[in-house]
Amino acid sequence: MSSQQPVTLTTHTAYPLPTQKYLIPTSWKRYHLSQLVNKALSLSQPIPFDFIIRDQILKTSLGEWCSENNVGEEETIEIEYVESVLPPQKMSDFPHDDWVSSIICDIQGCLITAAYDGHIRAFDYSKNMLASAPVHSAPITSCTIVPSTTTGDTLTIASTSHDLTASLSHFKISPSSTPSSNTPGTILATLHLHTSPLSSISSNTSGTHLLTSSWDGLIGLWDTTIPIIDEVPNINDDDGHEKKKKKRKTENEIKPRRKAPINVLKSHSGRVSKVVFGETINSDIAYSCGFDSTIRIWDIQNGVSTHTITAAEKPFLDLAISPDGRHALSTSTDRTLTLYDLHSKSTPQSTSFLHPSTPSCLSLSTNANQVVTGAYDGIARIWDLRSTKDAMTSFKIGGSDEGGGVMKKILDVDWKRGVVGVAGEGGVEVWRVGEEARK
Repeated sequence: MSSQQPVTLTTHTAYPLPTQKYLIPTSWKRYHLSQLVNKALSLSQPIPFDFIIRDQILKTSLGEWCSENNVGEEETIEIEYVESVLPPQKMSDFPHDDWVSSIICDIQGCLITAAYDGHIRAFDYSKNMLASAPVHSAPITSCTIVPSTTTGDTLTIASTSHDLTASLSHFKISPSSTPSSNTPGTILATLHLHTSPLSSISSNTSGTHLLTSSWDGLIGLWDTTIPIIDEVPNINDDDGHEKKKKKRKTENEIKPRRKAPINVLKSHSGRVSKVVFGETINSDIAYSCGFDSTIRIWDIQNGVSTHTITAAEKPFLDLAISPDGRHALSTSTDRTLTLYDLHSKSTPQSTSFLHPSTPSCLSLSTNANQVVTGAYDGIARIWDLRSTKDAMTSFKIGGSDEGGGVMKKILDVDWKRGVVGVAGEGGVEVWRVGEEARK
């Protein structure tokens, strides 16, 4: 007869059980426990659950876990159950000729990519290219949709580049477009401040302002209005005869306006990797991270850093803030994803999730407890922030189904509405992850 272990089952999902003690056979694994919860809840539609014990997802039998963690048979174990992340399902891939540094999955049935060839492109899920334009003269490092000026099928996209500028561009994204009739984008303005390659750009939720970060250690604050005249002179302008002739030839073309920042945030002592706005409408708070091993919180209105989290020898690569503003998540070159409690100002509490290879990027799901990371080993991993030992699931990013090369590095991920977009060295892949993968 199998031995039994006393346990209590808790959850923060919408499927709680009455508080009571259960005697569970030690031979049971995740599947058996999930059956128990479903039966106890009398659910008409079965829901798969995972189980977390002391910050670890149960991947063996209960008895094996107890043996590995020196837990006696009479000790009552508290087990938290969470909805499972089902195995990700690959939807499609989009090979590119150059590395893809940024991907956006915000628009239903469409994705936006930015690549090292300086182009921003839009595709539907059938691989039709809806729009394409050479926005920068050097590799693009980041792009984002600007909400306020996006109308109908016209998007305003802000981007950053190694060419020392950021840009605001219009793209017409129409489902009726075909690869032979995709529309080019129009550059509305170029943003001038930085003296080194730019690393990221972020829009606030109302679309009125942007933040840029750069290897020069500076953060720029910008409004999104397009000026009537240049705010920054072009020092390369030549008033000679040949220049005037070129101007006359292009006088009917729309010339992008040169914008200046409305404020510059200075505090980082090294490269700034990422800057993001707070989640609330018209937020005056921003967050940044950098190669100086710090995460900084900013009062944008006054242009000052109000709090700094300092980590020893932990150059940060990417950053995300939880919707309630309580936690910061950041990836680092020390091969960790780290969760910081921003409310514990004196000695910030942190939890680390170890990767076998450098995690270059991350994206939070709509479930605030789940995050996807992409790493230089070409593997995307789904983590539950309540379980620090192992990822819930992972998937290897490969080449095209049509024989493309293997993606060696992941540079960006985005997780929206059950869809994870992965961008990197071999192009782009789109995967179903989470609730929508069950359908």
